[in-house]
Amino acid sequence: MTIRVLLVEDDRRVHGIVADLLESIGDLKPVGAVTTEAEANLWLEENPHGWDLAVIDLILDAGTGMGVLSKCRSWSAGGKAVVLSNYVSPGIQKHCMDLGADAVFHKAHDMGRFIEFCSALE
Repeated sequence: MTIRVLLVEDDRRVHGIVADLLESIGDLKPVGAVTTEAEANLWLEENPHGWDLAVIDLILDAGTGMGVLSKCRSWSAGGKAVVLSNYVSPGIQKHCMDLGADAVFHKAHDMGRFIEFCSALE
């Protein structure tokens, strides 16, 4: 089964790396890529059943990933939403979980855990 992934990441270089990583894990396919909170929220509104996993950075070109995270819960009946950011502290992690994140990963320290999480979705 293909896992459809929405990438919410403002750094195009990181976006490419994460997209390649997801495709190398297994049957995870990026179906959307946005760089701002407004673009992400519009994409979610237009594609409420078009994704299975949202990978969300917290710092975006405009807006924040936290705003996207809360919208993920509004627009999906079963998709998973994870935070993948360099700006993760215990307080930020708790806030993201309170907003409905399924998991929170630090880009520099938790890539192994991120890969394990994604692999378990298949």
